[in-house]
Amino acid sequence: MLEKVLIANRGEIALRILRACKELGIKTVAAHSKIDADLKHVKLADESVCIGPNPSPESYLNVPAIISAMEVTDSVAVHPGYGFLAENADFAEQVEKSGFTFIGPPAEVIRLMGDKVSAIDAMRKAGVPTVPGSNGPLTDDAERTTKIARDIGYPVIIKAAAGGGGRGMRVVHSEASLLNAIHVTKAEAKAAFGDDTVYMEKFLENPRHVEVQVVADGQGNAIHLGDRDCSLQRRHQKVLEEAPAPDIPQEAREEVFKSCVNACIEIGYRGAGTFEFLYEDGHYFFIEMNTRVQVEHPVSEMITGIDIVKLQLTIAGGEPLDIKQKDVIFRGHSIECRINAEDSDTFLPSPGRITGYHAPGGNGVRVDSHVYSGYMVPPNYDSLIGKIITYGRDREAALNRMRNALDELIVEGIKTNTPLQRELVVDGEFRRGGVNIHYLEKKLEL
Repeated sequence: MLEKVLIANRGEIALRILRACKELGIKTVAAHSKIDADLKHVKLADESVCIGPNPSPESYLNVPAIISAMEVTDSVAVHPGYGFLAENADFAEQVEKSGFTFIGPPAEVIRLMGDKVSAIDAMRKAGVPTVPGSNGPLTDDAERTTKIARDIGYPVIIKAAAGGGGRGMRVVHSEASLLNAIHVTKAEAKAAFGDDTVYMEKFLENPRHVEVQVVADGQGNAIHLGDRDCSLQRRHQKVLEEAPAPDIPQEAREEVFKSCVNACIEIGYRGAGTFEFLYEDGHYFFIEMNTRVQVEHPVSEMITGIDIVKLQLTIAGGEPLDIKQKDVIFRGHSIECRINAEDSDTFLPSPGRITGYHAPGGNGVRVDSHVYSGYMVPPNYDSLIGKIITYGRDREAALNRMRNALDELIVEGIKTNTPLQRELVVDGEFRRGGVNIHYLEKKLEL
């Protein structure tokens, strides 16, 4: 078991990691920026260390500062949470070279799955269903590129190999605009990611976003914890998630689960990870793998009773996975609403002091949040201030509990997106299940 873990993150996920460590008897070190000295997990950790000024590049993205913090506190491992350095292969590599443990997959696996082209190739070889596409980077051969697009069939989408978060993508509806679209996407990718490699895929017009949670120990053992539907999105950012994904044939579901588990074993995956798919007309199409814990991991925990973060910690400590697939029992339904410090109408950030706070409660209600009355929400970071997760024996029960929980939530002093979440959980189309990834943005345009 790991003796002391440095938490290289902030907010609700840092508190989530701290709680898991405390349950396992692991000592904790909270690495924080100057403005984050009053975060809840910083107050609760065994030790804390300031790693730099408020801007992320000078603190949470400052690799030398984080490794130095591990050295001076005698930490043996680092948990990166999500965001920041969580999927940075160079960081994982430097951690290991410095003699510490990175709580996540090996650097070479992060690198493999971080490049969309190599990830798709690896998944295709492992039997995971993928979107019809160029099967590799696009070259300067215009004739070859045009033929690929014709073979795939329009519309197609051009994607940056190093892209993410909805950036570095362009949809092309006709051959006349294809080459120019590629040129523009390459230029944007070079500016944003330092890599102008792009590839092409069939553009699915009305898919859902369905993902599969996996856990592997890097010792030949892997399991899945079911799927999640994350189709309610705005500008490619998830707003509400649920598990299991509704209205998917069990046969198709089991087939993709099996392929994901096999892929984990083939690539030597270690820790928690998520295979993300577009799902349309009964078919799954792999888009990427997140090599970290996800924001929405609680809904999978609620329907399985398995603590994903504790598994990350025990696996990083060298223990084999002690749960077999037959031990994973799925019960009920879970919904998660992300609560952001932002205006529900304009979506502008709303930093400031929380003057009053009351979290919802009751049977089947979980709140993952780092905020409290008097807490100052800084303008420097992501606007997520918490997550409300509900559980019910079925989807309707979970939605009804979420409606009640949102009504109970009180956050005063700043604006939040709670009004939008209240609207979504009573929306007729969403309650019927199976809305596509465009549904929320079209709804917001009305």
